[in-house]
Amino acid sequence: MSLDADICYRAVRAKDRRFDGRFFVAVSSTKIYCRPICPVRPPKRENMRFYSSAAAAEGAGYRPCLRCRPERAPGLAPVDAASRLVSAAIAGIEEHALSTSHVGALAASLGVSDRHLRRVTEAELGVSPIELAQTQRLLLAKRLLSETGLSLTEIAFASGFGSVRRFNALFKSRYGLSPRSLRGRGNVAGLRCQLDFRPPLAWGHLLSYLRTRAVPGVEQVDDTHYRRTVAIGEHQGWIAVSLAKNGTALDVELSQSLAPVIGAVISRVKQLFDLGAAPDAVTALLSQDSILAGTVKKLPGLRVPGAFDGFELGVRAILGQQVSVKAATTVAGRWAVAFGAPIATPFAELKLVAPTAQRMADVSESQIAGLGVVGSRARSIIALAKAVGERRVVLAPSADVDTQIHELQKLPGVGPWTAHYIAMRALHWPDAFPGTDLMLLRAASLNAKQLQARAESWRPWRAYATHYLWQSLGIIP
Repeated sequence: MSLDADICYRAVRAKDRRFDGRFFVAVSSTKIYCRPICPVRPPKRENMRFYSSAAAAEGAGYRPCLRCRPERAPGLAPVDAASRLVSAAIAGIEEHALSTSHVGALAASLGVSDRHLRRVTEAELGVSPIELAQTQRLLLAKRLLSETGLSLTEIAFASGFGSVRRFNALFKSRYGLSPRSLRGRGNVAGLRCQLDFRPPLAWGHLLSYLRTRAVPGVEQVDDTHYRRTVAIGEHQGWIAVSLAKNGTALDVELSQSLAPVIGAVISRVKQLFDLGAAPDAVTALLSQDSILAGTVKKLPGLRVPGAFDGFELGVRAILGQQVSVKAATTVAGRWAVAFGAPIATPFAELKLVAPTAQRMADVSESQIAGLGVVGSRARSIIALAKAVGERRVVLAPSADVDTQIHELQKLPGVGPWTAHYIAMRALHWPDAFPGTDLMLLRAASLNAKQLQARAESWRPWRAYATHYLWQSLGIIP
């Protein structure tokens, strides 16, 4: 990715948070790389080198700063074909796709050749997928060393390393430090971490949106926290997310049982709360449109809520077809009770793990209909479950968006609105646009054809435009 050195320099001098995570600055005299917001005094300009990714900086021989901690820099939303593929690759790597497989397998899951994946990641980030995975694992380990009380062995395996020896050797060779030397003072108790974002963040709006859709028994949302049960592979537990006191990060607490999959949990929390958003870029574009300008000004930092579990979100979207949000939430609670699994948590409201695609593929239409779901939607849920189980449909940010929208619309009862809503949230696609939505047409005072034409000027942020239009009516559909 091409970087403008003058713009980067000014951002570093101003410690401009809008550029946090968009590039990294390396200092040739110290061989250390930092975030643009690093609190230390900026170096001389002739000593600065700018890189589009932490992996590229490390590949050039620089070590991460211990003050600004590059591992905490927010990511970036994918806005075009190249960045979308890179974003999908990063998402796959964060789920440890390259810990047990190879680049070819990751590329195949993304629908491209390993050569093309390598070419795109090198062009966008300056590194190969293998180098990217290695840096991601090291930075996750660095985060866990600083923020959790996990043992070195637990950190090594949670970060995707095959052995403690390999972890120690690579960490020392790359950073010139032993992992033990980065331990927080006295070791941090429990399993907690902070996830940074680019402010502003409309936190209250985000919680309100999630609260009205929380699946009873699985999720619980109040004025300050989002909590839910979690099942990733064989690991089950719970998480609690709140806004940090500094207002520029989220505090995440996890049950100890989720330690082996903490990397995947962190990745999913980032997607759920849209922490890779670039509010300045969204605002700059959408505020130019007369239909959106007023609402954009009133609600800075609006995010597009993602999904912690893609299949769960897909079912919730189907249950919400042509009914109120409240009614859909009630039925979602019945669905969780009927087909979910019990789990013990410290929170009275959290007692169920959401039903899996494997479980729902084996139920009958009449069993779902018994919950108060019309037959057509029951058939849609079963079809979705089978498609997910057979991997014809992959409801994760690492999936190819165009392919998944096409596959979703092949399912009975899933039209463009549902497919784009799922793409907006489960696939975390910022340009998804359910343009046939009646509330959107009402908010814009346009017919469907006119709205689609008008929305072309909102690319690549049509998902944000969608939420701003809904907000202009004072609703959270």
